[in-house]
Amino acid sequence: MMKKSFLLVVAVFVAFAAFSQDAAEMITKANEALKANDFVQAFELYDKAMTNLGDVEVDKAINFNIGYAAMQANKNEEALSYFDKAIEAGANVSKCYEYKGSVYNKMKDYPNALASYEKALEVSEGNGGALLLNAAVTAYRLENFEKAVKYFDQAYQAGFKVEDALLNKAMALKKMDNDEAYKETLVTGAEKFPGNKKITGALANVYVQEGNALYKDGVEILNAANTKVNDGSLTTDDDAYKAEVEKAKAEFGKAAVVLENALKLDPENQNAQKLLEAINAVK
Repeated sequence: MMKKSFLLVVAVFVAFAAFSQDAAEMITKANEALKANDFVQAFELYDKAMTNLGDVEVDKAINFNIGYAAMQANKNEEALSYFDKAIEAGANVSKCYEYKGSVYNKMKDYPNALASYEKALEVSEGNGGALLLNAAVTAYRLENFEKAVKYFDQAYQAGFKVEDALLNKAMALKKMDNDEAYKETLVTGAEKFPGNKKITGALANVYVQEGNALYKDGVEILNAANTKVNDGSLTTDDDAYKAEVEKAKAEFGKAAVVLENALKLDPENQNAQKLLEAINAVK
């Protein structure tokens, strides 16, 4: 019995010593897998090595690589854990927070995603456009439109995906019922990016709404004057009636100008076409 116990202890010691060497080899292979974008294999090797290091010493900054591999392999909880370890080690802190934001977004945990992106912005030396755009999109998802406008604008100023940033800034302003700023942003977008149909189409719709309002004003003026004719208080020969007709025509004229601007931006806009037809019918 004593002899068997002794042999068992020796076997355990030898296996432990051998695994320390295996851990170093696994980390090397994991690095190679990471470079080859084989993220599942990389994470499995890293994770196995890190949980059985033995006497092997590694730079704690390796936790960033492991977190990145885990993120790409859709190991969300593991990615968050390793990024936190990398942050504690002071390794790629801004990127760790940015990637944590991406992981939380995949998990649809938008409050933590936005908090992570904002922490990345806080600690980064230069605010990258992609980070700003991710923060903006996440804020929009949370219906925090004020922050969305802020980050979309910063992404635009940073020159990152400027057309998308400007259009989405406009959409956030619309959600805030800031019609004036919404229109101003679209006007800027249409001037800078005349080939962007989403921007020009959105601005065309703004003009259609304005044209429709002017058309309705003209109709109301004309209807009110005709009501007075019908009840006998005015005749069509009266100067007062003619003055009201001229007021209505002025509104129709302003509406036509706005609607023509809409059609310049969006020639296929059917609402603009129908309103112009209605205006021409009453002129």
